[in-house]
Amino acid sequence: MQDVGVGLYPSMSLLNHSCDPNCVIVFEGYQLLLRSVREIQIGEELTVSYIESLMPTSERQKQLKRQYCFECDCCLCQDQEKDAKKLAGEEAAWKEVRDAVNEVKYPKSKEEWEKVLAKCQHLLSSHTSRIPDTNIYQLKLLDCAMDACINLEAWEQALCYGSKTLGPYRLYYPDFHPLRAVQLMRVGKLQYSQGMLPQALETLKQAYDIMKVTHGTDHSLMQALMDLKEQCEAIMKVH
Repeated sequence: MQDVGVGLYPSMSLLNHSCDPNCVIVFEGYQLLLRSVREIQIGEELTVSYIESLMPTSERQKQLKRQYCFECDCCLCQDQEKDAKKLAGEEAAWKEVRDAVNEVKYPKSKEEWEKVLAKCQHLLSSHTSRIPDTNIYQLKLLDCAMDACINLEAWEQALCYGSKTLGPYRLYYPDFHPLRAVQLMRVGKLQYSQGMLPQALETLKQAYDIMKVTHGTDHSLMQALMDLKEQCEAIMKVH
């Protein structure tokens, strides 16, 4: 679910867009997998999201118009019920956070990651009472801080930031979504590394329930999740 390159998959190019799609696309190396994420009726059109659905409706519409030259009228765009939560808090504060997150390029050294983490920590501490974690830019900031901590091997701090993201992820990805599955797996791994085995097992089970739909049991990421889950269960039996 991250941009790493461009690939041409002619048959999959036939799929139309919905911000609330009934399918998702995941990759296994260069292989593209189309997975249904809910029951599909006979004759119902298969849809995927061309863009990140976390954005507010106005931003999604702008990106679709700019990149794909159409206006989306899916149920999510007509409803707009979650837009207020996505941009909750003081506007000046979340705009500062948005700009800071957009400035972060993928760091390549420890020193660069340390600078990213310092910036994240400063913004998180200065905006604690001004922006809730459900604000999408605050959520992206928490994700960024978590990534920095993981790269700096600060596991306990990474878990602290990661745990704060799970509520908003559940809110914005309530059904089967690959991003939520991966986030749960990451937090579960961090809980496991900190010896929090019962919590880790519960988190990994949640990831498993989503990932078996979004990725399928043969996917390499699913295999890694099952291995970690089994390790956790084995240690708990011994203790």
